[in-house]
Amino acid sequence: MRAEPLHIGIVGCSAEGAALCYRTVCTEGAALLGPHAHPEVSLHTPSLHRYVEYLDAGDVQGVADLMLASAGKLARAGADFLICPDNTIHQAFDLVQERSPLPWLHIADVVAQEAVRRGFRTLGLAGTHWLVDSDVYPRRLQAHGLSFVRPAPAERDEIGRLIMDELVCGLQKPGQVAYLAGVIGRMKERGCDAVVLGCTELPLILDDGNSPLPTLDSTRLLARAALRRATGG
Repeated sequence: MRAEPLHIGIVGCSAEGAALCYRTVCTEGAALLGPHAHPEVSLHTPSLHRYVEYLDAGDVQGVADLMLASAGKLARAGADFLICPDNTIHQAFDLVQERSPLPWLHIADVVAQEAVRRGFRTLGLAGTHWLVDSDVYPRRLQAHGLSFVRPAPAERDEIGRLIMDELVCGLQKPGQVAYLAGVIGRMKERGCDAVVLGCTELPLILDDGNSPLPTLDSTRLLARAALRRATGG
């Protein structure tokens, strides 16, 4: 008799990214557990506005406190471990991990492990300006022997605008893919052999079919890692 899968807790931030992660866990669970089956999943998120206020203020402790509040609620709901399908707020991960009631998977570790598995060496970083300016990915990539390239400052600002003003609001507009493909193409010219979709909304519009570089979809990679953890795979 199959053991009951572990209960996955999702610490959400933005709705579109959290929803994609949740859907991936539920729809891909069937491949491991049988038709219509997936592990138990609980999701909690405060208002995105609160996260943005702390991020704009550079208040990493404030971000950590919000994540820990979600962690506590998910622990009380019965979750066995936690994931956060938001790359940007992982800059508070060290402050969260030391006080968390439950263990976590780190999204950048999951991405780095996939990059190593696929034989990539130098990764372009795409995400909000908060994420790209941080050490969330550099530290974890370097620990796996990987190099990275950041977009130019003006490109970071425009990608951040596309994410925060459009994609997190569920708005997909003409020109988004073309602009992002241009940035990724320039990172390819700088020696990248893959690109990290380091915002959980980017996989909604970018994939290997329209990107100049192979993509590392942080949202779905994290969801799949959680499924493996939950099912003992």
